[in-house]
Amino acid sequence: MEGDKIVCFGEILWDFFQSEKKLGGAPYNVANSLKKLGADVNLISRVGDDQLGKEIIKKLHLNNIDSHSIQIDKNYKTGSVKVNLDNDGIAQYEITKEVAWDFIEILNRDIEMVSNSKALIFGSLASRAASYITLKKYLSVSKFCVFDLNLRAPFYTISKINELVKYSDLLKFNNEELFEIAKALKSPLNTLEDHISFLSEKTNTKIICVTRGKDGAILFHKGKWFYNNGYKIKVKDTVGAGDSFLAVLVHGIIKNQPLQETLDKACAMGALVAGSIGANPDITEEKLSIFMNNG
Repeated sequence: MEGDKIVCFGEILWDFFQSEKKLGGAPYNVANSLKKLGADVNLISRVGDDQLGKEIIKKLHLNNIDSHSIQIDKNYKTGSVKVNLDNDGIAQYEITKEVAWDFIEILNRDIEMVSNSKALIFGSLASRAASYITLKKYLSVSKFCVFDLNLRAPFYTISKINELVKYSDLLKFNNEELFEIAKALKSPLNTLEDHISFLSEKTNTKIICVTRGKDGAILFHKGKWFYNNGYKIKVKDTVGAGDSFLAVLVHGIIKNQPLQETLDKACAMGALVAGSIGANPDITEEKLSIFMNNG
């Protein structure tokens, strides 16, 4: 049903590791994870009219993800990122500028799709160029806006973050992002929970989630607090771990599943992805359940 659809908006690109390339971009990673959870999902993005773009469309078809809202750009090339991993598997990104997903156009069919969907998921990277105007249009018609800040210097400004927060019903930060934004918005407080409460009141956002790496996550949901202390995993790389976490979290919230169960499952999924190579490993419900029971 159209009304059960979740829409992801923003970058789709190739992550170039030292020895291989993998399809990525946070919105794609979230969409791919949602699809594996059985969600009705669509991705709004843009690729170049080039070989890398054709490979993306083919890959989407193989993954049974609808490509009807992937625009083809005749002037700009398909996006790419060089991924560098440190000794702990922590990823650093070199993101190519002025690529196709920077120029996503407003389409009436996508306005209708977003307005009839249960949620629109987006990040800050899509606001760095012309796609920002398109994003704000879609946010204005969305019933439930999920903002995964996913800050990538130098491609964001506090003024744009402030603007996007105004549309948002759910904010997702990692630990460092929370403290950075709380400081920028002049929070006078110190603890993580105090910053979350401050930002909820300051931005009138009722749902805030903060991931804490190996220490799990905190979810503030309409005045109630939920905690997970993390799962032990040997990290191979952190690419896509937060995206898979978000997919499980949003899917659970949309389906009105118990929030503690949803947070636990999201943390487990993020840990399993961090313990795998690349952003989109094949993690079954059975594997996730076994991992949680043993964790």
